[in-house]
Amino acid sequence: MSSSQPTILFLHGFAESREVWTEFTRDFPEGYRLLTLNLLGHGTNVHDIRDYSMEAQARYVAEQLRQKNVERALLVCHSMGGYVALAFAERYPDMVAGLVLFHSTALPDSEEKKANRDKNQDFVRRHGVEKFMESFIRPLFAPANREQLLEQREFLEDIGRATPEATVLGALEAMKNRPDRTKVLREARFPVLFIAGKDDVAVPTDALLPQLALPAQSHALLLSNVGHLGYFEEPELTRRAVVDFAGVVFEAAT
Repeated sequence: MSSSQPTILFLHGFAESREVWTEFTRDFPEGYRLLTLNLLGHGTNVHDIRDYSMEAQARYVAEQLRQKNVERALLVCHSMGGYVALAFAERYPDMVAGLVLFHSTALPDSEEKKANRDKNQDFVRRHGVEKFMESFIRPLFAPANREQLLEQREFLEDIGRATPEATVLGALEAMKNRPDRTKVLREARFPVLFIAGKDDVAVPTDALLPQLALPAQSHALLLSNVGHLGYFEEPELTRRAVVDFAGVVFEAAT
């Protein structure tokens, strides 16, 4: 496939896999090259992983794009995928055509959040990944969606349960230790789209809203009755926002 074709790379979040994008990307308009991958330690990419840091993930993303002859891509990134994308944009800014932070943030963990990461690691060590996923996934949905989207919840729980314990522990540690990357947004030479849920307990909107003013070209979609999983909770609205944003990104690039 031609490397000159507009390319969109989708990056999943913590304890997810590339499969979370299957339905979301199904009805995308023709003309785009759509790529998904499993981040280090996730999905089928679980062998010989020694470094789960956002920087190591970013290097892996760069290697994958180069192997596919992609010089620049629009990055659509959920949660931890956004942390990876910001590390990627910091090191490889010329490879970024645009960035979608899909329930993600450039801020580092607060002290409270770091303490919660430590508690989650301790829980996983004592009780295992499967038990952890029983309580971790459900609150990521907005209260209005927790029972209605039971199939989607079980889908994410299945992916989470299949994630190796080493990955869960390593990714929690890596997210806890990631730096403040608001400078990446402030210096971005590419447009940025923020997609946020007003009921998101993982990335609260009050901490996210000031970031909307940082990029030179910023777009935002703020959704009521949506938590941390807008690609399931409001698939049509979020898909349309990404498609429209892709048109802006690649029209500007031509």
